[in-house]
Amino acid sequence: MAEKTFDIIRHYDKVSAELVEKYAALEESASICECMNMKNAFGGKVKPVWPGMRCCGPAFTVDARPGDNLILHKAIDMIQPGDVLVVCYHDNTATGGMWGGMMTACLKAKGAAGMVTDGAVRDTMTIKKLDFPIFSQAVNVRGTTKAMPGRINHPVVMCGTVVNPGDLVFADNDDVVIVPKEIAAEVYEKVKAREDKEDRLLDVIFAHKGTTYDLNGNDRKLQVLIDSGQVTEEPAD
Repeated sequence: MAEKTFDIIRHYDKVSAELVEKYAALEESASICECMNMKNAFGGKVKPVWPGMRCCGPAFTVDARPGDNLILHKAIDMIQPGDVLVVCYHDNTATGGMWGGMMTACLKAKGAAGMVTDGAVRDTMTIKKLDFPIFSQAVNVRGTTKAMPGRINHPVVMCGTVVNPGDLVFADNDDVVIVPKEIAAEVYEKVKAREDKEDRLLDVIFAHKGTTYDLNGNDRKLQVLIDSGQVTEEPAD
């Protein structure tokens, strides 16, 4: 007999709570993306509904049918504290009623960390009042049906990035970045070292000891182009 495949999965591995706490203390999504060779970022297509929002936590993934949100209500019922709801809406932004204020209130009441979607949302003033991090590709008020199937906690692809349930989601004012749970600890160490280096660089910059031109070796790189005749520069004197 073939093994049963479920559309709704309850049990899966997550990035640890301790690691989520460490990532949450990092400065910015760009540092994480840089330390994964520019991979696993949504590329700016998904934005915070209100500037300054940020969230960090394990992905709770939903594959929803565009134009319908029935499966999202099931996801709200299942989500655990600290999870980030990641809704794949297949790049469809025609129906902002896919996600609204009362659904946001439910997520906040259940202790979720945030919600990310490549679809659209609405009720942005309620979202602001609730002070809950929501990231979407668009905003509009068109409604949805509640009749179609979907899947919960299966791998999804959003903005060209694969998101597996339990992967680490880091979303801030700049972008959304996904860190596969299998490499999350390794990536964190690289990011922490990078941000510590940048903190030291800030001290040097404000001490007037250099700029990004010479401190990072960009002066030497440009000099190669000057020496080869690809760039010309007027003498300083």
